[in-house]
Amino acid sequence: MADSTDPDSRDAPADAAPAPPRFGEALRFWLKLGLISFGGPAGQIAIMHNELVERRRWVTEKRFLNALNFCMLLPGPEAQQLATYNGWQLHRARGAIAAGVLFVLPSALLLWALGFAYMRFGDVAPVAAALDGLKAAVLAIVAAAGLRIGRKALQGPVHWALAAGAFVALFFLGVPFPAVVVGAALLGWLRSRRAVAGEVGPPGPEELEGPGGGGGGAGRALLGPQRGAPEQARRRGGGGLRDAGL
Repeated sequence: MADSTDPDSRDAPADAAPAPPRFGEALRFWLKLGLISFGGPAGQIAIMHNELVERRRWVTEKRFLNALNFCMLLPGPEAQQLATYNGWQLHRARGAIAAGVLFVLPSALLLWALGFAYMRFGDVAPVAAALDGLKAAVLAIVAAAGLRIGRKALQGPVHWALAAGAFVALFFLGVPFPAVVVGAALLGWLRSRRAVAGEVGPPGPEELEGPGGGGGGAGRALLGPQRGAPEQARRRGGGGLRDAGL
């Protein structure tokens, strides 16, 4: 049973925003994430959402989803980029480096160990059978993660219609992925212009903050519009340029 005095084993109190996590506490979390992040990007993002938004409330729903949308547009692994960004929000450059490195280090070591075992022992039947059995479990993890994030990100009929249209365009019409992304961005921009002009209503509370209005759960979150960026994540002088250089 986990010790009740361990900060990593407690959920944040529901009646107030949690205190900023110490760097050591965040370091343990990023290591834990690297050890349990199975299921590819969908599973990894779902685990981050559950831990950062719902359980620990270090980040609000809106801030997490905005960062996820931005990382999806960048080339490279979006789950690692999202972890790096959240690490930067909490502890600036050292937080970003810790999150980014620990996100991939455990899997890299495991890959090295599996490669060594294969080179040393060849095709081991029990290992091959175990990996084959994991396929169904990984598929279930990915499906559950997609449903979990979808329920949080898709707020309202417009979002659902865009998601359905993107699915049809990708899997049935063969439209290239960049074209779908650009088309969705243009539609979102046009909708925002119409909202400014008064032709459509402004986004509702759930579109701004997700269910519950705070961080995906009861109570306020540490990082969110109602509190702004924490002191350790605010730029001073050339801090932004140094962080970008790192």
